[in-house]
Amino acid sequence: MNQHTEANNINRFLGYSNLYDQNRPIPPSDIVKILTNYLQAAPQRVADVGCGTGLSSFIWLNNANEIIGVEPNDDMLEVAIANWNAQEKPASIQFVKALSTKLPFTSESIDIITCSQSFHWMEPQATLREFARVLNKGGVFAAYDCDWPPSFNKEVEESYKRLISQAEVLVEQLSTKEDQTYKWNKEEHLLQIRKSGLFSFAKEIVFHNWETCDADRYGNIALSQGSLQTALKLGANDLKDSITKFRNQVERVFAGKEHDILFYYRMRIAVK
Repeated sequence: MNQHTEANNINRFLGYSNLYDQNRPIPPSDIVKILTNYLQAAPQRVADVGCGTGLSSFIWLNNANEIIGVEPNDDMLEVAIANWNAQEKPASIQFVKALSTKLPFTSESIDIITCSQSFHWMEPQATLREFARVLNKGGVFAAYDCDWPPSFNKEVEESYKRLISQAEVLVEQLSTKEDQTYKWNKEEHLLQIRKSGLFSFAKEIVFHNWETCDADRYGNIALSQGSLQTALKLGANDLKDSITKFRNQVERVFAGKEHDILFYYRMRIAVK
């Protein structure tokens, strides 16, 4: 990945960090339990790389001595720090600006590295080499992602998928070579880990988590998707009508009530 594409990947997340933070799911505590079991000890230092607004970093509070959220995007980092301030600045957590391929850690100094909804934006082999450098022997790396959309019902989910597909087509039509981002295939995360030859063990785990959601949040989850935000930035005004129709449909289905929706996760785990 060249520097221009790398910058585009980072800048893709400019301008909607608060929307992202307020509506994306908080990773479940199962993640902490699973990764701690694979480490076979309570972690001393956890690095959450591509941490965004810190949703995936704060789950480690009281579960590790030191947590470092690593994020290259200024908007996301600003919200993460604001959230840290709102939690009365817990001393065990900090946020730093850095790239996945240039981490500000000494070799063999980290017990667990996580990438929540972010590994597909990183050049995998260069990133895995850097992760292997900073992980302690027996240290654990985990890349985990939600499958979209969250499960609720057929009507809403099909509309969600149509909206995102429309946005992706518009991004392809409206973007120039200079605008282009590059996203690696999530389905190949485990293959990339094994291809690196840097880890003694690797596997995939699938699990789920229920969260309560109202119509406004469900609509905002769709709106927080990068393809939709990118299309709007590129001037896809026709998409605004589709967003309104989608929101109206979600409101009809939710009928003014909160409902439990299912977020399901795929986590690829590697042990150094």
